[in-house]
Formats: sequence, C-alpha cells, structure tokens
Amino acid sequence: MDFTYSPKVIGLLEQLRAFMNEHVYPNEALMHEQVELERWSTPPLMEELKALAREQGLWNLFLPKAYGEYSPGLTNLEYAPLAEEMGRVLWAPEVFNCAAPDTGNMEVLAKYGNAAQKKEWLEPLLAGEVRSAFAMTEPAVASSDATNIETRIERDGDEYVINGRKFYISGACRKQCEILIVMGKTDPTNSNRHLQQSQVLVPKSTPGVTVERPMKVFGYDDAPEGHAEIVFDNVRVPISNIVLGEGRGFEIAQGRLGPGRIHHCMRSIGAAERALELMIDRANQRVAFGEPLIKKQSVREDIAKSACQIEQARLMTLKAAQKIDEEGAKGAKDIIAMIKIVAPNMALDVIDRAIQIHGAAGVSQDTFLANMYAMMRTLRLADGPDQVHMMQLGRDMARRRLDS
Repeated sequence: MDFTYSPKVIGLLEQLRAFMNEHVYPNEALMHEQVELERWSTPPLMEELKALAREQGLWNLFLPKAYGEYSPGLTNLEYAPLAEEMGRVLWAPEVFNCAAPDTGNMEVLAKYGNAAQKKEWLEPLLAGEVRSAFAMTEPAVASSDATNIETRIERDGDEYVINGRKFYISGACRKQCEILIVMGKTDPTNSNRHLQQSQVLVPKSTPGVTVERPMKVFGYDDAPEGHAEIVFDNVRVPISNIVLGEGRGFEIAQGRLGPGRIHHCMRSIGAAERALELMIDRANQRVAFGEPLIKKQSVREDIAKSACQIEQARLMTLKAAQKIDEEGAKGAKDIIAMIKIVAPNMALDVIDRAIQIHGAAGVSQDTFLANMYAMMRTLRLADGPDQVHMMQLGRDMARRRLDS
C-alpha cells in the first residue's frame, strides 16, 4: 500500500487549504450570525463561497471517476485528504458541494437514475442549485435494520401513493431542499425481506408532504440543514419517479451508504486534527499552578495519545478508500465497517481531551469543540450504529474462519 499523495492531490490540497484559510475560518462567526437571522434558509455567505469555490475548480470533488462525465476524476483515495481538510469546519463541505446528504443522493442518481431523473434532479444538485434529503429512518421501528421500514409505497394506476412517518431526515428542514429520496415498502409480503423495499423521488413541495418539526441533536437544531420529522399522507408521485425499479431499495441503500460512511470518517479525522491543534495551543498558552499546562505530564500524554489515534484512523481510512477503488464498496465492506466503528470513537476521544484542557470554554460556543462533539457522537448512529457494524463484521469473520 502506497498512500503517498500524487502531485495532483498535493496541488488540490494546497489550493483547498488556502481557500479554507482565506474564506472559511475567518467567516465562522459571520456564518453563524447569518444562520441566526434566517434559520432555515441557506445563508448569503454560503452562496458567495460556493460560487467562489466553483470558480476555482474546488467542486464536486467527492464523486469518483467511475461516474464519468459527472466526476472531476478523483479516486476515493485521492479524495480522502481533501475531505479531511473540509471536516475541520462543520459547514465547510457544503462550500465545495461535498456535503451529505447530497453527496450520497448524487451518487444514487448518477449510478441508478434514468436519463430523465438525472436531468431533472442530478444536474441541479451537481450545480449546487438545490439541496436534497434521504428519507429512510422512522421513529416507530428500529431503522438500523432497514427491512423494518413501514412506510408504504403503493401503486395506483400511473402513480405511487406514499404513506408513513420519517424522522431525523437531515437537510429536509432547509427551504432550498427540493427533492427527497424516500425508502418504503412496495411489496411487504415478499418472502425475501430484502426485496420488499423501493426508493422513490418525492419533490418536497408535493401535496401531503409535511415537515412537522426539526429534531434536535444534544440541543442543537443544526440549522439551516436541520433533521426533520416528516409525515407522508397520501402523497402521489408518477411511477416514473421510482429509482431503478420496485424491490431495489435495499440494494440502492447499500450502494449509497458504503461511500457515504467513509466520507464521514474522512471528515472525522479533520475534526480530530483541528481539536488536537487547539489542545496544543491551549496547553502552550494556559498557565495553571504556576506553569503552562504543557508542562503537566497528563496533558502531554493526552496530546501524544490523540496524535497516535488520529494517525491510526487516518491510515485505516486511506486503506478503506483504496479498497473501495479497487474492489468496490461490497468488496471493501469489512474495512468500511472497521473504520466506521473506529473513526467517530477516535474523534470523540480526541475532542473530549481538547474540551477538558479548555475547561469551561471547551463546552461553550466560543470554540467548535462542543458542537463538533455532538456531531461526532451522532456519527456513532448515522449510517448504521456501531453495534450493527460490529455484529455484521464479527459474523462475516467467523463465517470465513469456519469455511477455511
């Protein structure tokens, strides 16, 4: 394995870092102020930065070269350090049109969508003109097992009728969110539980779609993105809005979540790296009991342990990215599961140490630490909780051992 960055990646990374230093870090407070003024709409500053990033070619970097005309031509391995850099600020990925859930939805449409669906929805998403959401999780069932999904998608002539309730649907609170990819059951009695589900495109403005409330995460509503609870009440869409075909929903979900999981891990490393930098700065500057904190053995140990954990997770993430490039998400499922378990927990450890060294300031709004801690804790649930990944990984490893 050779994880040396190519000249192309080094050039992009330098360009991205320069953009972050000039336009993102200095605007963190202003972005927060603009969100507070109009909570559920994209801030004007975001649109300005998006236009600038697109002009500089820092756009849609996440989309692998396997997607041809839609892709900037990077592999997952090449994208990894770029995503890591974006992960240092919660809202930065959107600046470069590399934010979830749009990234996963764009990959779904690029891989599984028909020509009309790509024209109507993929192209404006790639242009950053609209936002989207992926509606799978439900409050009434354990949605970590996607076969439990109860939302019904029933055919009625030339239309599908959708009924159900979803929650924690990230992005759906935003005014600019125009399209939902909704997962539900078209064939609930099918003996194969993995063929019961389908995915259908539902414009958010469709009659019967009601965003009931924004769900909170540790008290944060994550505006303007938000995590909506949505009711679908006799929502009708044309049958042409089905993605790939009836019974293919579980297959699409698996194809969508593989790359999405590793993107989260890449960004987690960037968040942890920034937390470590803040930890070191605080330790060098803060004086307690007559000397700088950096003189304390426990503080030095926290810094050293954090650096070790970050580098371990980085190497595992790069290995997973390379494996996806070589064997696809299915072939890389073991290492994807491993890093999805490891990276958020690593970031939580590092951020927690940084919070401790910052004292009361660490849990305040004056650093990014508290908000990022909430985000990293959420990642232990998003795209499958730790327990599901461990259960499946352990099962597959035991099965291969028995078969050997």
